[in-house]
Amino acid sequence: MAAVQTTASISTRGKIRESAGDRIFLGITYVLLSLILVAVLYPLIYIVSSSISSPQAVASGKVWLWPVDISFAGYKTVFSNDQILVGYGNSLFYTCCGTLISVILTVAIAYPLSKKTFFGRNVLMMFITFTFLFSGGLIPTYLVVKGLHLIDTRWALLLPNAIFVFQVIIARTFFKASIPEELNDAAEIDGCSDIRFLLSVVIPLSKPILAVLTLVYAVAQWNAFFDALIYLKSQHLYPLQLTLRSILIQNFSGGNMDASEQVKRQELAYLMKYSLIVVASLPVLILYPFIQRYFVQGMLIGSIKG
Repeated sequence: MAAVQTTASISTRGKIRESAGDRIFLGITYVLLSLILVAVLYPLIYIVSSSISSPQAVASGKVWLWPVDISFAGYKTVFSNDQILVGYGNSLFYTCCGTLISVILTVAIAYPLSKKTFFGRNVLMMFITFTFLFSGGLIPTYLVVKGLHLIDTRWALLLPNAIFVFQVIIARTFFKASIPEELNDAAEIDGCSDIRFLLSVVIPLSKPILAVLTLVYAVAQWNAFFDALIYLKSQHLYPLQLTLRSILIQNFSGGNMDASEQVKRQELAYLMKYSLIVVASLPVLILYPFIQRYFVQGMLIGSIKG
């Protein structure tokens, strides 16, 4: 009874006293984390504030944190252009189809490479890693895409960069560390084929790494514009990023209009830069919270173990 009372009295005294070194360390940690938070959060707030400020305030540099003379002229100008909807549709198509193709191909390569019984896996992994360090360059790649008759087609944005070697390495490490060989042996004894084992056992157990692959490939596909700039000629195939670039260039070019009208157009173009950033980043910001838990877990397992 006395021991219980002693324990209760100790627990009610509060937290254990921290040493001076621990308090200094925690203080420095909090300061550094606060600085990192400000460095990450300030550009986001600035971009959103600038996108809903007046064109004159943005062009003159009056916006530094909060909106000045709230105006939605930038968003009205952006969404009044019919090309925006076409670009959004194209980007959604490229992102969904490209991510699906990339994830399937990455899993199809990474899983066999994680098996010890796969003959020649070390040699094949060496060749794959070699492409991660050295590439053929832009001109040979363009000639290959042209030789395959993919120029000015949707496949030009889906196939050439369908696989990231770094994601193959992460997925291979995940499969090697998380899928035990004994599980595969037990499945083979029960008569399970390799394809069925992959679809029925490996895929359900690999949600974290699949979330990582999906997010990485989706963000890369959504933000891609250089391949579209090189391979596409038809505007109806342009992704959103290239469409926004064209709209921005059109608004910055004054043409033969008078000086006052040209100044107004340039002020609106400065405002549109921030509106376009918000419009282009919104889908990724909406997607990330839903898979963040799997993303963190998959990155830790795929990069530390093995």
